[in-house]
Amino acid sequence: MSDTGFAPTADRAAQVARSLRAADRPLPDLFRHVILQLLDDYSSVLRASGPGAAAAVFTVAPPSTGDERVDAALAGLAEHLARRDGWDAPGWAFEPGRRALHAWWVPQLPGLQVLALRDSPLAFRRRGVFLDPRSLDRV
Repeated sequence: MSDTGFAPTADRAAQVARSLRAADRPLPDLFRHVILQLLDDYSSVLRASGPGAAAAVFTVAPPSTGDERVDAALAGLAEHLARRDGWDAPGWAFEPGRRALHAWWVPQLPGLQVLALRDSPLAFRRRGVFLDPRSLDRV
């Protein structure tokens, strides 16, 4: 559970992203405070209550964050975790609007971008989000 006392959900993560965008926070901050925080919260639910409860984190479709790249990353995270943990990905994750029209290179260093292009999990890559899969390995 997140430190806010609320059960973590993708729609709440989208609300946090909108707030961060309104404060002109850079994309790396959104990745860290929205995508990785949601992953951490999901992992806590998974450990405590199993895949069924963890899948519920993604039941409600998140509203647009105002940034197509973050919307795509939320959808990619839902699909990636569903495949990894054996539950059905939510339908909203496959909506056409959940793709980045402009690629999001989470690692901003050019040398790391080559690796991200090669190694990004399919659920992210097909949505235009390129990252080092090790960034999804959380403690």
